[in-house]
Amino acid sequence: MAKPDIDSPYRLTADQIEQFRRDGFIKLKHVLSPEVIAHYAKVITPEVFRLNTMHLPIEQRDTYNKAFLQVGNIWTKNETVKEFCWSQRLARLATELMGVRGVRMYHDQALYKEAGGGITPWHADQYYWPISSANSITVWIPLQAVPMEMGPLAFSIGSHRFEAGRELAISDESEVRIGRSLKEQNYPVNDTPFDLGEVSFHYGWTFHRAGPNTTKTPRAVMTIIYIDEDMRLVAPHTKAREGDRAAFAADVEVGAVMNGKMTPVIYHAK
Repeated sequence: MAKPDIDSPYRLTADQIEQFRRDGFIKLKHVLSPEVIAHYAKVITPEVFRLNTMHLPIEQRDTYNKAFLQVGNIWTKNETVKEFCWSQRLARLATELMGVRGVRMYHDQALYKEAGGGITPWHADQYYWPISSANSITVWIPLQAVPMEMGPLAFSIGSHRFEAGRELAISDESEVRIGRSLKEQNYPVNDTPFDLGEVSFHYGWTFHRAGPNTTKTPRAVMTIIYIDEDMRLVAPHTKAREGDRAAFAADVEVGAVMNGKMTPVIYHAK
């Protein structure tokens, strides 16, 4: 069987690029075809459940672990998942949206919000990342349509420039404090559903959250995090960042370009 088309360019407009940089995120429709999603979902989903280590009933978990089953670095364990994470279409979009020369893989992460799963509290992803600039991007790829009842990702528009709350991990505290600060500063929220094939891109410092999954079906989402190919490793000053350094940049010296075995260049503009 021929490889599904995940590499041909998706044409961005100048207005879309401007919107991403202004708002800190963008949702793009028809990035992946239903056939592509079905092809890779049938591989990704079994891998998520095979590799998952969370087995407590939902009611016995804390807020973070009620939010989703979280499995990372699947690309290192399955060649089909690696093929998906190496998508030239997605990596090129990330490169063009950020306006950099190219992007490296930082890591992949499946986020499966189970039936009855709770909220994902307000947070910014880059809290966890020991990297030297704001040129990081998370691609959020639903493997099915995500109606409101499933808990689509919600973005605080323009919040990538708002620094209060960046020191908070995902928690009950971050939900309250960041949510209150964003409201006080009149940051609007985009919490619209996702159509099948719709994909979002957000900066590492863009604040976002998700509602609960009140359906009887897991909300299956794959994410890929890309960083500027010229990104450097900074000294991790929190346990969270120490953990990320150990997982994704153990072979990179502090201050050096993150050219390690876990962070290869995925796309470089010709």
